[in-house]
Amino acid sequence: MTAPIPLDPAGPLYDRIGAENLHLLIGRFYARVGRHPELIPIFPANLTLTAQKQEAFLTGFLGGPPLYHQQYGHPRLRARHLPFQITPARARAWLACMREALRETPEIGDEDARELYAALNRVAVHMVNSAEAEG
Repeated sequence: MTAPIPLDPAGPLYDRIGAENLHLLIGRFYARVGRHPELIPIFPANLTLTAQKQEAFLTGFLGGPPLYHQQYGHPRLRARHLPFQITPARARAWLACMREALRETPEIGDEDARELYAALNRVAVHMVNSAEAEG
């Protein structure tokens, strides 16, 4: 018999960050994504729905209510992103936008920011579906 995975005594990361701070983070993140030359080609001009979906996904991903599942079904992240050319450079750009958004969101403590960034780093690596563009 295996031991259960220990839960953080401080609670889920969603509870530690809080819904309001997650909302601030997502807004700051997509403000950067919308200006990043590496990311503009794979994102819509209007990022409102994209930001809403990201916030719903992260809410459940971080241990909060399963909003994305309720509104859109199973995330199937990799499958939903296959139509977009996600290169290692784009994954790094996406993470750079998140790192800067986290720095701009002091309401999220350093330890929680590091934990969130590490989790999103794993997601970004998983999402890569194309080699670097030649040129």
